[in-house]
Amino acid sequence: MTDLNTIAQNYITAWNESDAARRQALLEATFTEDVSYRDPIMQGDGHEGVAALIDGVQQRFAGFRFSLKGQPDGFADTIRFSWNLGPEGIESVIEGTDIGVIENGRLKSITGFLDKVPAQ
Repeated sequence: MTDLNTIAQNYITAWNESDAARRQALLEATFTEDVSYRDPIMQGDGHEGVAALIDGVQQRFAGFRFSLKGQPDGFADTIRFSWNLGPEGIESVIEGTDIGVIENGRLKSITGFLDKVPAQ
């Protein structure tokens, strides 16, 4: 049985990891090699594609951290979880919900939705 909490927490940990070598190990443990990520702003494929997305988010939002919002849920091969992004100890600036497809305990695809974004 797949542990949805572990999958969601590993996902968040990968997005927060700034060390490239440690992040690569997390990507390999969390995502299938052919992972596909899509949200309204960005997309990436494979470990390299997701790593590039993470790099971009970390550069744009330096000092911000992801955290889980609530508990993940799901059924069959699907997981849904929400997250916060912002400086630690301060109300989140950005919030979202991701839906993923799980294959052999790892995420094969992620579709992200932005629930709260700052005004432009």
